[in-house]
Amino acid sequence: MKKSVDNVNHVPKHGDDDVLELVHAVMHLYRSGQYQVLRDSPHDVTHMESKVLGFFGRHAGSTLSDLVQHSGRDKAQLARLIKSLRERGLLDAQADDSDRRNLRLSLTADGQAVQRALAQQAKKVSAKAVAGLDAAERDQLRALLQRVKHNLGAD
Repeated sequence: MKKSVDNVNHVPKHGDDDVLELVHAVMHLYRSGQYQVLRDSPHDVTHMESKVLGFFGRHAGSTLSDLVQHSGRDKAQLARLIKSLRERGLLDAQADDSDRRNLRLSLTADGQAVQRALAQQAKKVSAKAVAGLDAAERDQLRALLQRVKHNLGAD
């Protein structure tokens, strides 16, 4: 398959005000590399679908309401994602014993396989991203990004 080139997210070199544009471009390339492994698979998982699968992989037996509370996303959007993942055999649902209206969701065997593939690819892409950086440089980068995150979260 021919490697696609995405010029939309390339950041021109300007000044300090382009830091977040660069962060965005880095994340775009990370996600592209991460999901490349699944694009041609039978499951063709999107970024948001992978987030939903990841949540239920970490919190098996949780409900749609739990996911809404955790993510802050629109309930209807998440309900559509869950429906699609269930139809594709990646999520399983069981009625809650105490309230039959609630569904407890967990990954199917196929869903677990998708999660494993994503985790393996994430490790590869992460290693590629920091190739050539020594431990001190990785620590410095982590610290700087934590500061940016803190600054954006501060009121």
